[in-house]
Amino acid sequence: MKLEYTVKGTDNYINLKDLLKNHFEISDRLLVKLKHNQKLFINDASVSVNSPLRINDVVSIFIDFVEDNSNIVPTKMDLNIIYEDNSLLIVNKSSGIPVHPSMEHFEDSLSNGVKFYFDKIGLQKMIRPVNRIDKDTSGLVIFAKNEYVQECLVRQMKSKQFLKEYIAICNGVFENLSGIINAPISRKSNSIIERCVNLNGNTAITHYEVLNTSDNYSVVKCLLETGRTHQIRVHMAYIGHPLLGDTLYGTNSPLIDRQALHAYKIQFVHPITKTNLEFSAQIPADFEKLLKLKVNE
Repeated sequence: MKLEYTVKGTDNYINLKDLLKNHFEISDRLLVKLKHNQKLFINDASVSVNSPLRINDVVSIFIDFVEDNSNIVPTKMDLNIIYEDNSLLIVNKSSGIPVHPSMEHFEDSLSNGVKFYFDKIGLQKMIRPVNRIDKDTSGLVIFAKNEYVQECLVRQMKSKQFLKEYIAICNGVFENLSGIINAPISRKSNSIIERCVNLNGNTAITHYEVLNTSDNYSVVKCLLETGRTHQIRVHMAYIGHPLLGDTLYGTNSPLIDRQALHAYKIQFVHPITKTNLEFSAQIPADFEKLLKLKVNE
């Protein structure tokens, strides 16, 4: 991937480094790699980061260096690819598959499948999931194809430009059809996995809207303002409506064998083209079978 910029008469960049840091917002870590790999050019000539800039100079940044991704075992997997370009890979993950490898899932995580796919297309880059969802949560996961794209999307998440929308099936009928849950979350004491609402925890804000109610269950759209671990699961349990099938924060269910949560939609600005993008993932079969849902897109 190549980034380009033509210096304007109105620019006040001191040198190339100033441009890279303030216009492209390239991190110090990535800047070191670009220098080390000699990937910085002005008018097609290799230059140092301290090079001065003149009007109409064309700055080129090549983020095409090879990276070692041998830490992840490649595993052939049927990836449900929603979108792909030179910057991004967006996959609709099935439930039961973790995003990251672990001791228990050393070869069968989504990252293992993406590694196999990258090998197939000849992309020697590290595996970089931008957003993370639980093993038993289905839905959209974005993989950045290089470090710069990852940095841009992480910044969007921090500045709340990156929107993540989920569909959940919760126990009970909600008294309010919409609302905001603002309750800080922290790790539960004496537990590696479980989280809880704690006044001393990290800020966690979930917006919700009830879409449908059937029997004693509610279909709820959740929009995350923050991205804490298990945020929707913890917040729904906190207000008395734990997710159907969530054995960690509620109880198991004969109707579904996992927590009923689906990462349904994402919206963000493409880091390179600067266009607004929106993607949605089809409601999974176990949701459809349960309530025959029809979610308005």
